[in-house]
Amino acid sequence: MPAVNLDNIHIVLQSPKYPENIGSAARAMRNMGIRHLAVVSPENYDLSQVHKLATHVAGDVVEDIQVFEQLPEALLPFHYVVGTTARLGKQRQVVQSPEKLACQLAPISKNNQVAILFGPEDRGLSNEDLRRCHALVNIPTAAFSSLNLAQAVMIICYALHTTMLEDKVVFAPRLATRHQLDGMYDQLKDILVRISYINPENPDYFMNNLRHFFTRLQLRAREVGIVRGICRQISWYARKCHEDGKQGKKFGQD
Repeated sequence: MPAVNLDNIHIVLQSPKYPENIGSAARAMRNMGIRHLAVVSPENYDLSQVHKLATHVAGDVVEDIQVFEQLPEALLPFHYVVGTTARLGKQRQVVQSPEKLACQLAPISKNNQVAILFGPEDRGLSNEDLRRCHALVNIPTAAFSSLNLAQAVMIICYALHTTMLEDKVVFAPRLATRHQLDGMYDQLKDILVRISYINPENPDYFMNNLRHFFTRLQLRAREVGIVRGICRQISWYARKCHEDGKQGKKFGQD
């Protein structure tokens, strides 16, 4: 199995409640050779408590933590985002085990920045958060599925670290960033609503299926540009037809 490029792996904690969990997560990351940690809208960001649980060994991880107010901002630079979930359901598709995730990320992480997203301790990631993810990972457990945040981070990081034991070269393209994909999805939703292809009262129902479709394709930036160019052309043509209609011109008339 090819190795995951751990330098391109980033752990992102969404709204953690306790600074001790941030510190413990940093220590778990450091144990497994992962150094990039971002925290989004923490409830109580007490660095002294973070350092206490991280210990001096993970001090460099703590010192380099990036703090964001909103999740969309935190995910903008990433080419691939994986969400963690304990709950399964029809809106939580593309769910993998940590081991299968590691296999998938090995080629992707060669040339792409990857975020592993963990939700708040009490409720996990929301459906809105998960819509920003390319894939989901679930840690199989027995009857009690709730894990401590740092435990979950450790399990995922361990699965990624074990790929370092064997490395084979596998080509993987550089994918579009989350920022580029979000812009494309916003443009697609706008044009599909305007041409009455999707219900304006509930556009996300259809858009979720479209997101799953494009996720399987693993779009590159150039391909996102093609989709957005098509959307712009549709918008221009629809506007032209509307203006021609107001002027009494027939379809196709100059």
